[in-house]
Amino acid sequence: MAEMDFDAITNHLKLHAHLPRTSLQYGTAGFRGNAEYIHHAMFRVGLLAVLRSKQTKSTIGVMVTASHNPEEDNGVKLIDPLGEMLAPTWEEHATRLANADDDKVQQVLSDISQKEAVNLQHDAFIVIGRDTRPSSKKLSQSLIDGVSVLGGQYHDYGLVTTPQLHYMVCCRNTHENYGIATVKGYYQKLSNAFVELTKQQPLVLSSLQATNQREAHISLKVDCANGIGALKLKEMEHYLPGCLVMCIDNDGTTGKLNHLCGADFVKVRQKPPVGLEMKPNEKCCSYDGDADRIVYYYNDVTGRFHLLDGDKIATLISTFLKELLVKTGQNLTMAVVQTAYANGSSTRYLEDILKVPVHCAKTGVKHLHHKAKEFDIGVYFEANGHGTVLFSKAAEKQIRHQAKEEKDNRKREAAKMLENTIDLINQTVGDAISDMLLIEAILALRNFTVQQWDAMYTDIPNRQLKVQVADRHRIETTDEERRAVTPPKLQDNIDEVTAKFKSARAFVRPSGTEDAVRVYAEADTQENADELAYKVSLVVYHLADGVGAKPQPVV
Repeated sequence: MAEMDFDAITNHLKLHAHLPRTSLQYGTAGFRGNAEYIHHAMFRVGLLAVLRSKQTKSTIGVMVTASHNPEEDNGVKLIDPLGEMLAPTWEEHATRLANADDDKVQQVLSDISQKEAVNLQHDAFIVIGRDTRPSSKKLSQSLIDGVSVLGGQYHDYGLVTTPQLHYMVCCRNTHENYGIATVKGYYQKLSNAFVELTKQQPLVLSSLQATNQREAHISLKVDCANGIGALKLKEMEHYLPGCLVMCIDNDGTTGKLNHLCGADFVKVRQKPPVGLEMKPNEKCCSYDGDADRIVYYYNDVTGRFHLLDGDKIATLISTFLKELLVKTGQNLTMAVVQTAYANGSSTRYLEDILKVPVHCAKTGVKHLHHKAKEFDIGVYFEANGHGTVLFSKAAEKQIRHQAKEEKDNRKREAAKMLENTIDLINQTVGDAISDMLLIEAILALRNFTVQQWDAMYTDIPNRQLKVQVADRHRIETTDEERRAVTPPKLQDNIDEVTAKFKSARAFVRPSGTEDAVRVYAEADTQENADELAYKVSLVVYHLADGVGAKPQPVV
């Protein structure tokens, strides 16, 4: 298409009219809101995706999902050529286009095309995916309308996890060097890497003496948040070895998406999901609604709940990678990237025991991903369980060469394990399925129980709370969100309250998706962490224009 057909766009805008008083902000999570009020945004994201594809001369992805939000919400996010998050300048374009009055859309599209030097004669190709929400199919059609009206070509993958669509985009833009751009290709790549990695030494050492063959199995209960993860994990089971025995719960047949279940519920509430029966010391994990987050947990014999979140996952993976690097003799830089939410104990363990550098980035996967790219091997996980590992092209080339050519058997085997790890990891984005398989492989290779993994370090007791405010933009932060700059006196009051508790720290940051302030607190006991979080919440409520009922003590 040499130029935009504004008459066709105008006609389609009437079918996807911008509802009055709806304002959207494109952030790390893309656009999100009540599904009834975002049809116009879906259509416009379709338009924008075509421009982005023409500008980059690449396939662009668009995923219809609202991740861990309630079922009645929905959203959309764009995926850039290598499977990464949308570039920041295009986030601004997305926000402006979504909020433009209908009669201003043509001008905004022209402005974007001119500013970004979009050659409208280039072809555009978009790949589309959606989660299992009741609204997703209809919203996906609005998106397709936007793509089509600007002459873009598209492939609709239908029901896929968010990480699977990121994988597809990367495959298509690397001429399938990253993998085959089908769901089957995704399953085969990950399952083959899992099999190769776990067979490199006895799967479970105790199985050599096992009288009952079932003892040699990897057993795991998976809470799929009643979302797309259940559908895809069931499909993938056929590609995985019989030694991996999974019990899939909250699979969407009866429960509601993300309701009292899923990774976000387990992390924030620090308790098991509804719909999952847990035996003492039984290993369990939870995905979120679009399967890009994962957390592990178990109940001990006394009934106490133990959460192994993104910090524990990053520590387990980093320990494994560091051991392999030492065995290979490779001189590669490695670092872990965390956010302010990372538990203080995890940071100390990584720096003091493992001797792995730790860097702090702003909350949001795009910030961690960007920082992790600075190293040969960058491990990043948010405490909420969203994360992955990045290998530089040079590091990957070096590892694959050593796995093939190294004469020293010990070094070559270690390099092969690193090579299989590279293939098992979805480097484009956090991926619950990929991360789960890597964790299970590491536990098997180390002959670790979930309790032994948990015992690597002890979390400092912590609590997260949320305070509704009139305008979240009033709160500004610095030092990677660990210090508040505005409103005046907010940080001074937080410091004053925190100083009254032992081994304590606390910070607040504005939510990226709603008018709320998120509060995080750590202290020497759970009771003190709860009390500190509550008192900081009161400070926020009074100094940052809290709305609704005043915060109450944690029960």
